[in-house]
Amino acid sequence: MWPKKGLTYSQAGVDIEKGNEAVELMKPFVKSTFRPEVITDLGGFGGLFALNTQKYQEPILVSGTDGVGTKLKLAFQMGKHDTIGIDAVAMCVNDILVSGAEPLFFLDYLAVGKLDPQLVAEIVKGVAEGCRQGGCSLIGGETAEMPGFYQEGEYDIAGFAVGVVDRSKIIDGSTIKAGDIVLGIPSSGLHSNGFSLARKVLLEQEKLDLEAKIPELGAPLGEVLLEPTRIYVSLIRKILEKYQIKGMAHITGGGLIENIPRILPINCQCLIHEDSWPSLPIFQLIQSLGQIETKEMFKTFNMGIGMVLIVNKEEAQAIIDYCQGNNEKIYKIGLITEGEKKVVFQKGSLEHGV
Repeated sequence: MWPKKGLTYSQAGVDIEKGNEAVELMKPFVKSTFRPEVITDLGGFGGLFALNTQKYQEPILVSGTDGVGTKLKLAFQMGKHDTIGIDAVAMCVNDILVSGAEPLFFLDYLAVGKLDPQLVAEIVKGVAEGCRQGGCSLIGGETAEMPGFYQEGEYDIAGFAVGVVDRSKIIDGSTIKAGDIVLGIPSSGLHSNGFSLARKVLLEQEKLDLEAKIPELGAPLGEVLLEPTRIYVSLIRKILEKYQIKGMAHITGGGLIENIPRILPINCQCLIHEDSWPSLPIFQLIQSLGQIETKEMFKTFNMGIGMVLIVNKEEAQAIIDYCQGNNEKIYKIGLITEGEKKVVFQKGSLEHGV
């Protein structure tokens, strides 16, 4: 026999009704991402996606998972939560994109201390926007209410993406050789890496106001820092329809120094001309105020380049011209030479597209 009175889950800090309300609020955003291959609705135990195997001779699934890091702290401080989901998607789909994969679907994990349905819907709205930009479907996720674990108003978000590529079209850097050209596609800002150092310099050391408009930046500091991570899926897939890309590197934690060698053959090094693309003011501000060495900046931040392509010398200019013709910026930033599997910087610039 059930006891007449007793402690409830809600009294312990978990409100299932608010969870249901959050699901209802996010449904329109989620459904707006559905591709034709989605064959399930929200609310099931798993998301179902029908892979079109006739589209591929030998389909290979590519997966990636990531989070947003301490960029979340800025979202908390500014009370702005509608773009952080774009970052979560971007960090995953850009990673699987470098293998040549087409992102298919995405799942998110959101953990909160106290569930606020409007807040959850705002975050998921950003996730849905990221999925639309990445051409993938948001087919599932988890919202966990964890009282006593996260402070009020704080949360964490992570994601998981799955894509597909034909085995014959996998991009792995194995054909890269001396003489190949290194192209760089601009970032939108810090993306989702280096925020611990950025916050240390700008907020803790200099105590700058996130709402204040910084002359060098041309916008409020917080707005510049929260600028969503750029999603490169649409542009890269268009380039791949016309040209060969031998290797790609998503410039995340570790910057150009750590990420480019991940795709280099053992006998190749990457020579980067560090003045061959415009430097974003936010990086100049962080370096100047923090008195940070240039090498440390390049190991921590993307420094204005979010995606690197390594291509044949014969096709490099055609790719630049194609991007220019589609109002996309791309820069010729370096050259592959014989040597150790590493990045070497050189002063000066190469001729580049703008």
